[in-house]
Amino acid sequence: MSTAATETSAHAPAMAAGTPHTLAVDIGGTNIKAAVLDCAGHLVAAQIRTPTPKEATPHAVLEAIAGLAVQLPSIQRISVGFPGVVKGSKVFTAPNLGTAQWAGFELAGALAERFGVPARILNDAAVQGLGVVQGPGLECVMTLGTGVGCALFRDRRLLLHLELGQHRARRGKTYDQYIGQAALAKKGQQRWNARVRRAIDSVTSLTSCDTLYIGGGNARKIAFEVPAHVRIVSNMAGLTGGLRLWEADLDELFRGETAAPTPADGEAR
Repeated sequence: MSTAATETSAHAPAMAAGTPHTLAVDIGGTNIKAAVLDCAGHLVAAQIRTPTPKEATPHAVLEAIAGLAVQLPSIQRISVGFPGVVKGSKVFTAPNLGTAQWAGFELAGALAERFGVPARILNDAAVQGLGVVQGPGLECVMTLGTGVGCALFRDRRLLLHLELGQHRARRGKTYDQYIGQAALAKKGQQRWNARVRRAIDSVTSLTSCDTLYIGGGNARKIAFEVPAHVRIVSNMAGLTGGLRLWEADLDELFRGETAAPTPADGEAR
């Protein structure tokens, strides 16, 4: 049996209907993280991670996900937060992975074929937001990591993902360049914090949000007192938010998605 076939069979549906386990994956420019969640959003197994391949082609990223999945319990579906523009099952941009290699790639379909279970993908900032927004009102999520992500929600419902990272911040720099990981490493924490403080004001002015959540791997490096409407949240939400991709009110985002092969009669679902 081939390696791919072994991995697929190891993670094929094996539990009773109504208790699906979800493989939640957060693809970042630095690391790829994964965990398995039960239907209530609780961790079935602790989060694990692997460095994002330096040549982050679709094939290399799929192999990295497979390497994580084989260490985790059996799953019945997959949720992925992806760092770029995604629509339905397809990737349109991947600024920190390589858009030229990813544009047009059917990631959800490739995952479904690889693992034999249905898969859904959404922008990573949107997934992070799904894991933390509480409502009511207009809420914004900003993620600080290799790049910068952003998404807007109203009453816990996703309105849209904003490509804030590619928007101009100051002096011709995009937000990715202004407060991304490379800027933190080059400028140091003090200057980076001053930039993040200005970015908070800009995003608040842009969105008029009632609450601004800041997550991502670098959120913990914020060293100033944030405004009253700002909440620093755990980066774990980039995984736990993946469970909400399967809620009925998000189905419209995934019309036309590629489904996993249907098990034959008598096989576990």
